[in-house]
Amino acid sequence: MIGNGEPAVSPDEQPVPIASVAKVMTAYLTLEDYPLNGTQDGFTVTVTPADAQAEAQDAALDQSVAPVQAGEQLTERQMLEGLLIPSGNNMAQMLAVQVAGSDTGFVAEMNTEAHTLGMNHTVYTDPSGWNQGTVSTAADQLRVFQQAMRFPVFDQIISMPSVTLPFAGTLTNTNPLIAEGYAGKTGSDSAAGACLAFFTHVTVDGRQQTAVGVVLGQWEDNSTSVVLAAAGEAAEQLVDSVADAMPTTVTPGVAGDPGQNGASQGSLPQPPSRR
Repeated sequence: MIGNGEPAVSPDEQPVPIASVAKVMTAYLTLEDYPLNGTQDGFTVTVTPADAQAEAQDAALDQSVAPVQAGEQLTERQMLEGLLIPSGNNMAQMLAVQVAGSDTGFVAEMNTEAHTLGMNHTVYTDPSGWNQGTVSTAADQLRVFQQAMRFPVFDQIISMPSVTLPFAGTLTNTNPLIAEGYAGKTGSDSAAGACLAFFTHVTVDGRQQTAVGVVLGQWEDNSTSVVLAAAGEAAEQLVDSVADAMPTTVTPGVAGDPGQNGASQGSLPQPPSRR
């Protein structure tokens, strides 16, 4: 929904793999424990040989990574950028250890927070979404995406077209709609199809409002770029399908059907305390 109110949700939603959209929860929990204000960089982590080896192994398995080298120092902000812009699975693993001491401990926190947020159709099995056992619905992911948006640094990072990191160099945002004003977090693999949690600004009767949405399970061919483009198109269609139902004049993107699994809403409720 655009503006305050209940979300518009596709009928008969069932939990499905969500791929790297899971990283929204990873970023959210990191910022809950280590908030960043203004230009703060947060904690600093030194990349270990084990971290560098894990990144190389992930890359060999064709996972999305943010390249690192042993001895490199990365700030919290840089790690969040590496998590959310090129969608580095290795950044998710490193943040999990920083926040909870281990992957296992962090996944437990993810599921506890999901329960707190009322995400009753969600199970997290890893911090990156690479594991196909990490499943959710668009409506559930809308909940955590809205909470992550409470942190301005999260909004800022997912709105960036690229980032330059010390060793990795310049990395491009995986979001196919970033240039069209749709900021968000992508996800794609053979189990999840293409997914996108996003926000964009629309004009309603001359006033700018924020539309927030999630699309999951968009399928095209096996090309990552084509699959993600399908998610981007579905996001535009989802915004328009909600806009078309409003009794006011709305100027968003391209009209169409919301796709297989989608949810959209404009309001951002106050997050409950997880402490």
